[in-house]
Amino acid sequence: MGTYLDTILADHRAEAASDQRALDQLIEEANAQPATRGFANGLVDGAARGIAVIAEVKRRSPSKGDLFAGLDPVTLAQQYAAGGASAMSVLTDAHYFGGSADDLRAARNACELPVIRKDFTIAGADVCDARIMGADAVLLIAAALDDAELADFHALATELGLDALVEIHDEAELERAHAVNATVIGVNQRDLVTFEVDTDRARRMAPLIGDGAVRIAESGVRGPEDAKVLAEAGFAAVLVGESLVTSGDPTEAVKALITAPNT
Repeated sequence: MGTYLDTILADHRAEAASDQRALDQLIEEANAQPATRGFANGLVDGAARGIAVIAEVKRRSPSKGDLFAGLDPVTLAQQYAAGGASAMSVLTDAHYFGGSADDLRAARNACELPVIRKDFTIAGADVCDARIMGADAVLLIAAALDDAELADFHALATELGLDALVEIHDEAELERAHAVNATVIGVNQRDLVTFEVDTDRARRMAPLIGDGAVRIAESGVRGPEDAKVLAEAGFAAVLVGESLVTSGDPTEAVKALITAPNT
């Protein structure tokens, strides 16, 4: 039986294989877009207030189903901005997460926050599409890519003016992130094979990343106590989805995360 990741990647790779668009033309279109907002710089600035929050627009997950299926990305983006979020993450995978490029455009247009496209990037066209749809950063999951793909997509993102968040889970993947000179590195506390959360993973990996990259902790951040622990471990930012979209008051939930390290 395949894992969640196997199934999702197989679907995305099949879709990419059927994409007949010319990469050169996509690169030209991507380079013609307006300047990006500076995802990494926004996180560095946000960390000065306590810990930067990347607030996620997330409708559902493969493991839990609907989280907030009827969410309005415009309203949610404005609530996140009012709470002091440093950036947003927007799911664009339709089948497994209920997201879309329209969600990303709507959220980004509703405020001034930089946005990362949260999806399974497995082709150069995906990097270009992120830039074309208005993203300021793209996600590169080390576990989903071989060495050549990781290097190529990281270089392409840089060429297009995108920040690239290289997501890792362990020491071997961290070595690969360092090999492509990643300047933004995220530690996903959720195992992409089982989807279980290991809350000690990020704390173990933080000192190994070093100070040469913006450090982000992803998944399993349930509230201010977790944010405080992660800030103390050396993370500049936390990427938070489920606990925010289900909080009932995203603005106050973001505020509580940001100030947690100062309490």
